[in-house]
Amino acid sequence: MSETFQALVVDKGEAFSVAVKPLTLDELPAGEVLIRVAYSSVNYKDGLAGIPNGNIVRQYPFIPGIDLSGVVVSSGDSRFEPGQNVIATSYGIGVSHFGGFSEYARIPAEWVLPLPEGLSLREAMIFGTAGLTAALSVQALEEHGAAPDKGKVLVTGATGGVGGAAVAMLAKIGYTVTASTGRTEEAAYLQALGAAEVISREDVGASAAKPLDKQLWQGAVDSVGGGPLAAVLSKVAYGGAVAASGLTAGTAVATTVLPFILRGVALLGIDSVACPMEKRRRTWERMAGDLKPEALELLVDRELSLTELPQALEDILKSNTRGRVLVRMA
Repeated sequence: MSETFQALVVDKGEAFSVAVKPLTLDELPAGEVLIRVAYSSVNYKDGLAGIPNGNIVRQYPFIPGIDLSGVVVSSGDSRFEPGQNVIATSYGIGVSHFGGFSEYARIPAEWVLPLPEGLSLREAMIFGTAGLTAALSVQALEEHGAAPDKGKVLVTGATGGVGGAAVAMLAKIGYTVTASTGRTEEAAYLQALGAAEVISREDVGASAAKPLDKQLWQGAVDSVGGGPLAAVLSKVAYGGAVAASGLTAGTAVATTVLPFILRGVALLGIDSVACPMEKRRRTWERMAGDLKPEALELLVDRELSLTELPQALEDILKSNTRGRVLVRMA
């Protein structure tokens, strides 16, 4: 094992910086499991970690990257052994604990999950945190009663990481998917993922023109928030639900109580950060099984090295990515 390794470090010294730097294992934070990272991925939160006012990083210098897959080097926890393939996403990773943009990571054992059979380390990060969030959204709709024979399901922000994964997963298990995007030139991509219909975000509406509108969808996966979420709520059919996980369009949702009390619509909050490990484990097993789309590789926008990562952090904040950006360590 090399005494030094490379990692992307953000720092607030005399000036804010984002740069690849050499580190030693002694500089990694405490944790029972030392992992040789194979892949990470770029998420919106990672983009925020790469700017000085992103309100993500709590202490500098810091290694961002909210997810990773790799191989156990050593472990102080009997559940993990050297040579084992593992994944780790969210919790404090890339926020309060050094993250996945590093050739090595030391992670608390309670945050580590064995790689499910049916997924490679690379495929796990094609999904990454975004895929986990999409899968949790699909499951939430199912638990509320959604079914393929009950009508169309809308996915907003469909060219993003969560949206693209949700389109592919829903299509895989038989749903008729309407994909909404601000980039309608990507219609062919969304159809290749399995969307039966592609509409513009203007067709959804930036805000709810009426407290209640035409009932168009049995449910929705919303990764956008803000005004579009209000519009979606007004157009979901009686007894339907919206699984919401995003805020790229804002945190304020100017809706009324009418969708909830006159149509029985449910707003289901999706959180992949503090998701309990047992639920997380079951969800990843489905991602390696019935929720793993044949079109998984289509979700990859690009695969890059650590040295190429700073530009990708800027791109995701500007919506200059489609699907998932993989970061290759090995």
